[in-house]
Amino acid sequence: MLESCDGARGDIREPSPHDRPNPGRTHSTANEGRDRTRVNTHTSSGGLSRRALLRGGLAAGGIGAAASLAGCGSPLAAGLAGSALNPGTLTFWNLFGGGDGVRLQTMLDKYSTDTGPNSLQSATFAWGNPYYTKVSLATIGDKPPDVAVAHLTRAANLAEAGLLTPITADMLSLVDLSSTDFNQKVWETQKVNGQDWVVPLDTHPFVMFYNTDVCEKAGLLGSDGKLAPIEGKEAFEAALTAAKQATGGVGLSVANINEFATPWRFFQTLYSQQEGATEFLGDSGTKITMNDDLVVSTLEYIAKLAKDGLISKAADYAGSQTEMFTGKSAFYLQGEWEITTAQGIEGLKFGMVPVPTIFDKPAAQADSHTFILPKMDRTDEQMKRAMGFIKSMLDQSMTWAAGGHVPAYLPTLDSAEYKALEPQADYAAAADAAVYDAPAWYSGSGSNFETIVGAAIGLCQQGLSTPQDALNSIKSQLQTYANTANPL
Repeated sequence: MLESCDGARGDIREPSPHDRPNPGRTHSTANEGRDRTRVNTHTSSGGLSRRALLRGGLAAGGIGAAASLAGCGSPLAAGLAGSALNPGTLTFWNLFGGGDGVRLQTMLDKYSTDTGPNSLQSATFAWGNPYYTKVSLATIGDKPPDVAVAHLTRAANLAEAGLLTPITADMLSLVDLSSTDFNQKVWETQKVNGQDWVVPLDTHPFVMFYNTDVCEKAGLLGSDGKLAPIEGKEAFEAALTAAKQATGGVGLSVANINEFATPWRFFQTLYSQQEGATEFLGDSGTKITMNDDLVVSTLEYIAKLAKDGLISKAADYAGSQTEMFTGKSAFYLQGEWEITTAQGIEGLKFGMVPVPTIFDKPAAQADSHTFILPKMDRTDEQMKRAMGFIKSMLDQSMTWAAGGHVPAYLPTLDSAEYKALEPQADYAAAADAAVYDAPAWYSGSGSNFETIVGAAIGLCQQGLSTPQDALNSIKSQLQTYANTANPL
């Protein structure tokens, strides 16, 4: 069954009771654009069908069938029903809500001002699986947007399914770009079979927030008033102990109740810092390749920190940040996008740094927002227009960086303006230690993989599951997906 109404099921049906869009937050509610579709400029052509099966269905069902797949009577069906777009209009799809959505709109407004009336038609869709299903169906049905946003970890599946136009050096040169203009960690990670498929906008890593007043009370600040470096397991635990004594609560807050992505990000960060860590999945998700012993020992470490009261044993997404914001913990682990929330708390003095290197090497779970070109026949003029839009967004990377994301575009990342931006510049190095989710049709941001693994990790942190039981549960559930062919 395929349903494309916003707020309803939007994913391609997968073989598990866990088959649903991630109900936990992967961005805060303030930063998510779920449950609605927003058309920013004019009307929009929309999602259609799935491979030969749905091509045949549309041929038989006509416009009515296409419109139902396009979004249950939303404006996205308008172009399909006959209202043609201006030939010079660029169509753009994204999944940004909250603070990200506001900043994106500022960037889109500038593009529209620079290029003239009727030059842009943009639409925002429900975050996660529903969005990627819409992009896939629209492309398969030969009605994709000119440009779309995709997480790097989800773009790989689209590329392997033949739904993207590859990015070439000639295409980049149309707007005076080259591969050397981007953070090479991101650029190399996005390759699939040696080919480039995306133009990266940012890296959004898991980072550590700190309450300046609490850390001062705990003696954890340096002479510059910022958090003193924390290196190694002993120093990390000592800092959490001092913070716990200063707060009377816990040292560090990290969500694990009603939340799946955060436990996974926390675990993946610690796991990947250790020698011997292997990717959870191999061969495009058809094999489970995690280091079982290291998974168990990492879970044991998380469980011990929780049992000793050094990290939160049970906290939901909002509760974990509230603890740090109100001084009941000194530290808070989450994606850097929560900078907007922290900045909105009156009287809060805070800073941000990369997650400390607790084990053998720096590492932080991360993803990247990227621009993709869904597969379609483009004229030279259409290609230049699409690349010009992407270049306009990159040129406005400082606007985007204000929301916490680390620019992937080096002219912005290396600029004096960005280096003076605090606390953003203080954790920018985390982008170079980014660890992306292993590629698979069921993995990546907001995926079933994160739901399955994060749930098991969260239970372990709460003391409701042993590390070995958590490992067994993860492997058993993932095996169903590993044994199932990519539905695209």
